Amino acid sequence: MLKYRTLQFTNATKFNDPFDCHPALFDFSRAPKNERNWPPAEFISQMEYTHMKNYREQTWICCLSKVCDSLLMWAYYNNHKGICIGLNLSAILWCCQDRFAGLSAPQAAEEVIYRDITDKPDYFRVRHSPSEWLLTKAKDWEHEQEVRLIAQDPYWANAARDVPREFDEEESIDGKEIRHYPRITADCFESVYLGVNMLPRKKEQIIEIARDLNPNINIYQITLDPNAFKLKPVLIEHP
Repeated sequence: MLKYRTLQFTNATKFNDPFDCHPALFDFSRAPKNERNWPPAEFISQMEYTHMKNYREQTWICCLSKVCDSLLMWAYYNNHKGICIGLNLSAILWCCQDRFAGLSAPQAAEEVIYRDITDKPDYFRVRHSPSEWLLTKAKDWEHEQEVRLIAQDPYWANAARDVPREFDEEESIDGKEIRHYPRITADCFESVYLGVNMLPRKKEQIIEIARDLNPNINIYQITLDPNAFKLKPVLIEHP
């Protein structure tokens, strides 16, 4: 992100959480019956389920967070050896409008809704906007305070791309496995947070890249709060 000034957009079917953006969050079993039952209610249910499935497959999402000091996220995303990047969302959205073709650009940074779903919403009686469906996650993830940029069927002409390392170079892959990286401007980057366990040589490298990207960027060293089980960012003064 820092070196190439990019954001990562991933297909909505390829997240770690298999429930994420899944059509099964709705109950499709209660389709209204038409006169003479034609088309059959079962056909309508399957058609609407397929419509939502296709919508999910055509959606690409950039996942962000409102917090920089979550013990859990630092632990399971990079073992406290990586970094957290602070972004200017207003600048990000302006870049998205400029980089994405047509109406596919994210229109806002939208907060994820966390729920324990025991009774599925009736798809045919409780209408939900597509964005709400794409923003609903299990309460187990609530600590992430996630914010999403959602692009619907975008045109990726000006974006870099790659596939997860788990795939062999000669292996045939589904196009949805490809992750896309639209380029953004330097003013989108406001801050960088360095992990507690970051190697010194990596720390120096990241600071150099960040300062080269934006001389006014704020760089913080994450430290351990001596009075609580909390992480504490400490600003590194510009030399």
